[in-house]
Amino acid sequence: MNTLIAGMLAPTFTLLNQDDQPVSLSDFKGKKVLAYFYPKAMTPGCTVQACGLRDSKAELEAHNVVVLGISIDPVKRLPKFIERDNLNFTLLSDENHAVADQFGVWGEKKFMGKIYDGLHRISFLIDEHGKIEHVFDKFKTKDHHQVVLDYLNQ
Repeated sequence: MNTLIAGMLAPTFTLLNQDDQPVSLSDFKGKKVLAYFYPKAMTPGCTVQACGLRDSKAELEAHNVVVLGISIDPVKRLPKFIERDNLNFTLLSDENHAVADQFGVWGEKKFMGKIYDGLHRISFLIDEHGKIEHVFDKFKTKDHHQVVLDYLNQ
């Protein structure tokens, strides 16, 4: 896995959102984008992480940050996650993990003695010009939003 690092240009991408509509990174020129990769909608850790971002939306917007949650879930699963947890940001489906591959967040994982390929929980803060400003890869799901806010507030 070759995860992208700060200073690199973020890959351009277009993925389908929860409404089955295409969303491109270029749609957010002039804004910062928190592209956060999460393994699976409606699982405990992913729910805690998403709800923290949901509850921090106003603070993130004050820093000109738009949140995009990206998983390998099919499009049809995303509206259920948004509805169930009242999420107030866009979720994107990367079913074939092409975008995850470009960001370097798809790779070997270990869980309960099993080794498999999967999506790593890593977030990228992309600046207004499409460059990766910061990579968040060391956090607990319940603290993710606070780690991002702490970085933005420094």
